[in-house]
Amino acid sequence: MSDRTTSGWTRDTSEPSAPGGRMDSVTQAFVAHRNLLFAVAYEMLGSAADAEDVLQETWLRWVGVDPGIVRDQRAYLVRITTRQALSHLRTLGRRKESYVGPWLPEPLLTAPDVAEDVELADSVSMAMLLVLETLAPTERAVFVLREVFDLGYDEIAGAVDKSPAAVRQIAHRARTHVAARRPREVASAAETRRTVEAFRRAVETGDLQCLLDILAPDVVLLTDGGGLVRAALAPVVGAGQVARVLGGIAAAMSMQPAQVNGAPALIVRLDGKIDTVMTMRIDDGLVTGLYAVRNPEKLSHLARETALRR
Repeated sequence: MSDRTTSGWTRDTSEPSAPGGRMDSVTQAFVAHRNLLFAVAYEMLGSAADAEDVLQETWLRWVGVDPGIVRDQRAYLVRITTRQALSHLRTLGRRKESYVGPWLPEPLLTAPDVAEDVELADSVSMAMLLVLETLAPTERAVFVLREVFDLGYDEIAGAVDKSPAAVRQIAHRARTHVAARRPREVASAAETRRTVEAFRRAVETGDLQCLLDILAPDVVLLTDGGGLVRAALAPVVGAGQVARVLGGIAAAMSMQPAQVNGAPALIVRLDGKIDTVMTMRIDDGLVTGLYAVRNPEKLSHLARETALRR
C-alpha cells in the first residue's frame, strides 16, 4: 500500500501506553500502523469519534494476541479493525434509522497534501462517503479496503470472513454501484480557490446576486443538526432556495477557510465557538453541493483539532 493512503490525516496521535519489553514491541507495531487503521475505520464509519473507539477496541484485542502466531502485523491489525468497524457500522445503521433530518459524516480536518491527491481526497469527500452509505456493511468494507487502500483479495477475505472468490464478486458489485453514483469531476485548485473566496464574500456581505452567480442552478444543500440544533429537515434544492437559507447566516458569525474531508470548506464560528462546518462541491466554477454539519456532537472532535492548531 502506498504512503498516500495514510498521510495527511488530522487526528489524535496519542500513543497507547504499555509496560514491559514485550508490550513495548506490541505498542510499536500498533503505532506504526495507527494512521492506516484510523483511515480504514473512518472511511467505513464516517465518524472520527467512532473510528477512535474502534482503534481503542483494536488495541485492547491486539495486546491480548500471542505475537508468535502473527505472521503479518499490518494484515492482522487491519483484520481486527475491519471486524470492529463492521460491528460499529451495523449499530450506526440502526441509529441512523431514527436520526432527525439528513445524516452527514463527521467532518475531519485534512492536510493540504490530501487535497492535492485527487484519489484520496475523493475517497474521504462528503459526497463519496454519502455514496458509501448506500452500500451494505460488507460491501463497504470490501470497497474501502480494495479501492482505497489497495489491499489484496486474500487479505480482505481474512478481514471480512469471506473466501477470496466471494470478495472478488463483492468488490465488483460494490465498484459498479459506486461508479453509477460517483460525483462528477472536481474543479482545479486555482478555480476552487476563486470560487470559495467569491462564495465567502457573498455570504459575509449578504450579496444575494453574487451568491446566485456562484451557485449552480441545481445546487443541493444538506444540513445536519441531528435534532439538536436548527437545521433543514430535508435537502434544500435550487440556487434561489439555497441562497435564501445562506442569507440567514448571522453577521456576527466569522468564516475561516479550511480543508475538510479533502475538500474546500468554511468553518463558521459564533462567539468564538464552531457553529457549522460547511464543505463544498465545486464543478466548472460553480458550487454544486454544500454539506453543512451543525450537530454539536459531530463538531467536538474538529473543535479540539482546531484548538490545538491555534
